[in-house]
Amino acid sequence: MALRDQLRIMVVDDMSTSRGLITQALDSFGIRNVASTDNGATALKAMETAPVHLVISDYNMPEMDGLKLLQSLRTAPKTKGVGFILITGRAERQIIEYGKKLGMNNFLKKPFDPNDLRKCIEAVVGRL
Repeated sequence: MALRDQLRIMVVDDMSTSRGLITQALDSFGIRNVASTDNGATALKAMETAPVHLVISDYNMPEMDGLKLLQSLRTAPKTKGVGFILITGRAERQIIEYGKKLGMNNFLKKPFDPNDLRKCIEAVVGRL
C-alpha cells in the first residue's frame, strides 16, 4: 500500500477557497484521506477523535493562528509528533524562524503551485 493511501491530513484555513485549492491538489496526488476545518481550535478538537499524520495550516486565521495551533500540537503528548506545514502569504523571516523554533516541519508561501506543495509534503513525510 502506497504512503498516499495511508496518509491522513488535516487542512486548516479560514478561507474556503484556500482549503479547496489545497484539498484539490492533495486529491490530484492521490491523497484521499483529508479532513478540513476553518480554524485551529476546531482542528484540535477534530484531531482528538480522528488523529492525523500531517497538518497543513494557514498562518493568519481568527481565533487561533497557525503558530498557536502548532504550539498546541507540540505540547500535547498525542499530537507532538504530527507533521506540520505552514502555508502563508506572509513568509516573513520572524514568522518562519518562530515556526521552526516551535517545531514546524516545513512551510510554503501563498500563492503556491501544486508541484511545490507536493515537494513540501514529501520533504516531511517521504515520497508520495
